[in-house]
Amino acid sequence: MNKLVLVVMDGVGKSKTGLGDAVTMANTPTLDRLMAECPHTFIKAHGRAVGLPSDDDMGNSEVGHNALGCGQVYSQGAKLVEEAIESGDIYKSAAWQELKANCLDNGSAMHFIGLLSDGNVHSNIGHLLALVTRAKRDGIKRVRIHILLDGRDVPATSALTYVDALENTLAGLNDGEFDAKIASGGGRMKITMDRYFANWDMVKAGFYTHVYGEGRGFATAREAIETFRAETPDIIDQDLPAFVVKDDGKPVGAMADNDSVILFNFRGDRAIEISMAFDNVSFDGFDRGNMPKVKYAGMLQYDGDLHLPARFLVEPPQIKYTLSEKLVDLGVRSYAVSETQKYGHVTYFWNGNRSEKFSDKLEVWEEVPSDKVSFDQRPWMKSAEVTDKVIEAVESGEYEFIRCNYPNGDMVGHTGSLDATIIGVEAVDLALARLLPVVKRNNYTLVVTADHGNADEMLEKNKKGQIAVRTAHSLNVVPFIVCNANCEIADGEFGLSNVAATVAALMGFEPDAHWDKSIVRINK
Repeated sequence: MNKLVLVVMDGVGKSKTGLGDAVTMANTPTLDRLMAECPHTFIKAHGRAVGLPSDDDMGNSEVGHNALGCGQVYSQGAKLVEEAIESGDIYKSAAWQELKANCLDNGSAMHFIGLLSDGNVHSNIGHLLALVTRAKRDGIKRVRIHILLDGRDVPATSALTYVDALENTLAGLNDGEFDAKIASGGGRMKITMDRYFANWDMVKAGFYTHVYGEGRGFATAREAIETFRAETPDIIDQDLPAFVVKDDGKPVGAMADNDSVILFNFRGDRAIEISMAFDNVSFDGFDRGNMPKVKYAGMLQYDGDLHLPARFLVEPPQIKYTLSEKLVDLGVRSYAVSETQKYGHVTYFWNGNRSEKFSDKLEVWEEVPSDKVSFDQRPWMKSAEVTDKVIEAVESGEYEFIRCNYPNGDMVGHTGSLDATIIGVEAVDLALARLLPVVKRNNYTLVVTADHGNADEMLEKNKKGQIAVRTAHSLNVVPFIVCNANCEIADGEFGLSNVAATVAALMGFEPDAHWDKSIVRINK
């Protein structure tokens, strides 16, 4: 059996426009050398190739690592939810029926919390509008909406576009009997949407904003956003402070006993902590105060092993036949490492949305704690430390398959800082420069790819034709490079779901029959 190291350069794609292309602008002698000397191609990492509704939908790290780890395309995220809404199954779910009955029986409010955009990475405003419309149809009288502002998966200062769309829909629904309002909000990187337990204070700030209506008050969400922008002209949506909509000095949407609460985000990583705050009786992340007794549900179940949350509207894909399962069946020892920001991607998402290993004996996972600073301040992140761990794993001789993720291109790319992102890409190239001789000396094959684009498109033209900062993922293809293996690229178009079979072929075992075909042909 051949040994293999797989490197995921998170957020590193191939630019089509050249606008803000930090990947090309960076000094990357190692990547340049690999592209010049090794078999390589570019593969799809967005849209239908990763189970999203259309090729206009950006890929993301979660669905990307699902596809990498399972070798197949499953309906994911937005597509899952859209299918459930179109079929009406979402409204037949036990969770919707229970939360609806709770409101009807008690004359209480239904609250919706989530990211207000159409980025289709964490959420889609269309899903929210459908749920609010159905709530009225089902006889619920009061709806309150707690909006998280994006500017990351959509243009950086587009919040008012979505606020206006929501307000217009609510105005059309509101009448003498039905009353729906925006109640609170704030930037997604300021409140509520932390992940990997990096910043409980951020979750607490959102919890107290949404639940108790504590915070700076405004008459409308528009007034809040315009005020914050006037006070800090360069601020982008993801960094806007928390706000509460108030009437006569009182919050219009503080939660009360017997209210129902739905988190309408479908992506799991930034939904887990706020779900724990609502759903865990023994929660100890922060002091929740005199929390009202509410019934809570998520759009999806964000962690199947932890059964979190207990109630959810849409069943997740049942991912089977993963690469990890195959390797465990073959007795292959594997090692996975990344820093905190992407640790869940090389473990939980890679293993088909499972928190647990398939084998504690054969699988080793290691996390390098991320810095708790804005990533444009330290764009090298923990690339050196992750590389140290991979080199140690290779030289130990204990593992046949090693995988790692360098988050720099994605996490620094999301800050909108082109200069910092260039440094982040260069840090990843330096990591590859350190890995390459170690891999060759120990007779490992090296595969280098990415889960989606981001750093490759840091600028864009807005509707006025002006160049604007872009913080979202791109729709670009990503590199796929094979080093230290006797192979060639096969004919055809490929995506992330073809990587598992490729790993199998390069390691010398038969791919699972359920997987998409290999990207390479092995030369005998």
